Amino acid sequence: MHATTATQKKQQILVASAVVFVVILLDQWLKYYIKTTFTLGESRMMIPNWFELHFTENPGMAYGLELGGSWGKIVLTSFRIIASVIIVFYIKNLIKEGSKTIMILLVSLILAGALGNIIDSLFYGKVFSKSTYHTVASLFPADGGYAPLFRGKVVDMLYFPLIDTFWPDWVPQFGGSRFQFFRPVFNIADAAISVGVFTIILFRKKLLVSH
Repeated sequence: MHATTATQKKQQILVASAVVFVVILLDQWLKYYIKTTFTLGESRMMIPNWFELHFTENPGMAYGLELGGSWGKIVLTSFRIIASVIIVFYIKNLIKEGSKTIMILLVSLILAGALGNIIDSLFYGKVFSKSTYHTVASLFPADGGYAPLFRGKVVDMLYFPLIDTFWPDWVPQFGGSRFQFFRPVFNIADAAISVGVFTIILFRKKLLVSH
């Protein structure tokens, strides 16, 4: 019985580690590709009328939300680091209590997403030159980068304009104006956090039951 439990715990540790590693790897690879290939604001249609890569930089939170000023950026990054440490201990506790592997996987997605964006905030300002609407950024520029530690911008690029049309003229207030869904530009880290959080919320009663 104890051997089975120990084996199960090792498997869950492996699952959590693999999820974090793969998500961060994919997230950082795509961010590096976008940062060193696209000019700021550049778009490339990948699937017509459905999916495009659109390079934008986010100085604040996920999906383009912001927390004002340089100190706001530092506070946000520090909060992400603290939250990530808490999530690590939470995952360890879930494994210790014999929680379902799917629950550990989902929480690991949240951790991976948080770490992916922390890397941007902590280091991108030091290791990349500034992206502009006319120039592509370079890695390890001679001038030392575009911002100090903790003040790097998060790279976003995934854009799904599933609906891009105009409101009918008869619609009050909005008639004739442009209507877009889904407008936010995000990254793989944001997607991992969203999948983890919303799945846990939707299926929390089933997920929180131990084996």
